[in-house]
Formats: sequence, C-alpha cells, structure tokens
Amino acid sequence: MCGVFLLAFVGCGDKPPAAAAMPARSALSFSASQATQALAHVTGLVEQCTPRDAGTPGAEKAARWILDRLAERGVDARIDRFTDPTPRGPKPFFNVLATLPGTGDGWIVLLSHFDTMGGISEGFQGANDSGSSTGLLIELAAILRAAGPLPHTILCGFMDGEECMLAYSDRDGFHGSRRLARQMKAEGRSVKAVILMDMVGDRDLKLTVPRNGTGALRLLALKAAEATGDRDRIGLFDGIVYDDHQAFLDLGFPAVNLIDFEFGSAPGLNDYWHTPADTLDKLSAESLLTTGRIVLEMVNRLSH
Repeated sequence: MCGVFLLAFVGCGDKPPAAAAMPARSALSFSASQATQALAHVTGLVEQCTPRDAGTPGAEKAARWILDRLAERGVDARIDRFTDPTPRGPKPFFNVLATLPGTGDGWIVLLSHFDTMGGISEGFQGANDSGSSTGLLIELAAILRAAGPLPHTILCGFMDGEECMLAYSDRDGFHGSRRLARQMKAEGRSVKAVILMDMVGDRDLKLTVPRNGTGALRLLALKAAEATGDRDRIGLFDGIVYDDHQAFLDLGFPAVNLIDFEFGSAPGLNDYWHTPADTLDKLSAESLLTTGRIVLEMVNRLSH
C-alpha cells in the first residue's frame, strides 16, 4: 500500500504559517496476498459468470459482477452500455470503467477484456483468456484506489467484445476497446500509456511484448521487470499480436500489450487457448503476482 499524504503547518508570531514538505508518495507494490486475492476474483468470475460470450446476457451478468466486486473494494465504476454491429446483427456490449483521479493532467489506462470466445464448448471457462487479467485488474484497481492521490488519473477498463464471433473485422471483435479509444480521443485525453494485460495467469508464465506496441513502453516493461526481479518472465516478441491495445495505437495513443501466448501442454504450444482446457487448474497466484508487480512498477516509472 502507498502512504497517505500528510500536511502539517508550523510557524508563529508575525510569520505566516508555512506548509511542511509533503512526504514522497510510496512506490506502488503488489504482494503475494494481493495475488491470492486476484486469483480469488478469477475463480469467482469463472464460477459465477460462465458463459460470458460478448453480445449475450452472460456478458452483461459478468459486467455487473465486476462492478459489484469493484464496489466492495471502494472503487467507483460504471458500465458503459452500447450497441455495435456484428456479423449476427446489432448486439449490446458492456464496458466496465473505473476512473481513479490523479493530480496531474496525464492519463494511464490499464486494460483487460472479460468476454470469452463463443462456440468452444458448453461451460467453457476461459479461465486464462479472459479471467486471469480481469481478476488481476480488479485487484490492481483496489490497490490504486487505496494509494491515495495519484500523480496521474488512472482508468481501469474492463473491455467487452474483444473476441470475434466469426472473423476479426471492423465489425467483429475489439468492440469495447474501439469504443473506449474513440471516446478518449474525442475527449482530448492526454494519455501517457495504455497497458493491456491478456492471458497472464498461466502457471508456466512467459510474458511477451509484441512488436505492435510503442517502443518506449516495450522497453519500460523490460526495465520494470528487471527492477522487480522478474526479467526472466518477460521478453520482446518480434511478431504482431492484434489485441485490445491496437485500437489505441491506431488513434495515436502510446500502448503496449503484456501477453503470454504460449498456453499449452508443452513449451512452444498453445493448445489450451480457445479450447475446453482453458480451466482454473492451469492458473497460479504466482503468475498473477509477477504480472501485477511488473504493471505497478511500470506505473511507478510513468509517474516520475
């Protein structure tokens, strides 16, 4: 947890009272107990909100579940309900947005998506994709709220409609992130960074930072991991991964994606992804701890 700002006044006689210097804000950190709580959020989401395919009542239920968990931790949030065209006609979507005010002008955006790919199997959990990042972001939002005044406003955005219904196009997939990116552009927000987390709970965690990301933020992720002792759990990826950060890149915002895209039964495989094998038993609190530490250290460094 971060320290609380204290303001003391000294002085007497004819001299006006002078404000004592504010103590420096403590660095944000992420603990093992908080990682355990994040995993509990993942478990709750999966057990109470499966299925949660975009454009279905399950997705709305999941959005309201996320809103309730944030409220329990004192985080003010709202649901941005909107309708978008899809290959199956207009569908409703439900972004959950929690804004944590800061004292400066810049914004830092932390993102996850909570919807799951449809048509996998009955009762498809999507524990890693998208439960892991969603549970982690709920806990990160609670930590940031408890930190007191922040140097920059932080928006924790839980995106709906990341998964496509048939094939990715301008009307299939990334509905929530396109919506939020357009909103922030129209509002003239000064964004310092968009940090997307996706598939971050795999027991055998190896985060990658795809090439389609802002160069300075890609390097920042590595520097943050070096500082937290997690450098062996993250590396640059020379390929492109289209994900919820792309909508922000397309509108000129600095953005980066932290994703473990090797989610499978053996190194180099991805055979759990978008299959019935994406279940809670494949996840670990330790992996959420690693990702949470890196993300908060990135926020620390962006706040200097």
